[in-house]
Amino acid sequence: MTWPFPLGSGLQRVQGRPVRSKSRAMTLIELLIAMAILAFIGILVFASIDGMRRSREGVDRISDRYREGRLAMARIARELQAAYLSAHAPIDESLQVVKTSFIGEPGTPASRLDFNSFAHRRLRANTRESDQVEISYFGSEDPEHDGVVDLARREAPPDLDPLRGGKVDVLATDIDLFQLQYLDPLTGMWREEWDSTSVVGERGRLPVQVKVVLVLNGGARSHDDASRGKVRLVSKVSLMIQDPLNFALK
Repeated sequence: MTWPFPLGSGLQRVQGRPVRSKSRAMTLIELLIAMAILAFIGILVFASIDGMRRSREGVDRISDRYREGRLAMARIARELQAAYLSAHAPIDESLQVVKTSFIGEPGTPASRLDFNSFAHRRLRANTRESDQVEISYFGSEDPEHDGVVDLARREAPPDLDPLRGGKVDVLATDIDLFQLQYLDPLTGMWREEWDSTSVVGERGRLPVQVKVVLVLNGGARSHDDASRGKVRLVSKVSLMIQDPLNFALK
């Protein structure tokens, strides 16, 4: 007997009778389900990799901020330790060409400090430059980013105006707080301000120590990542030269 079904038609002989094979192709619904499962797995893998990348970038950013803060604090400490006042003044005040001072004022988010120091570094050999310098620390708004305040540093040769002139550089970017306090050697109390030029203030005196608090933001903020922490650094710096310089005294 000849069967009317050609070979490969999906039918098999069972007990001499043709039956249809159970193997069949995937339906459209099954294909769509499989594609959806693969897409979901791909999303999970991508999210995991992206999370690891973000964590790595966050760790690197915080590490960079800590390094920036430590460098700024080290420079501030070195320059404050060399702060000084000079008692040298000509009898005729019109002949005076240099005034020294130590003036600290509170502010938000940054305090301001103007002082004289033996901390100038000569970057070129055989230059006729003194190690005396005027230095200022203060907050400065970033002109390229609204609401961002940087810690600025001013450096100038000593002159009659201890608050202006010279070159301004950024010491630390995107600060949240820069606070200075001064330890009065007479009262043993910490003070928010200091003025060595004021007759009714601390005329001719320097604080024993300066407490420096520097808080840096963790990086650029965004609406979906507002929980980034801050970097907080605190240091107490002792001022080494307490008496005003007067080489004429014996």
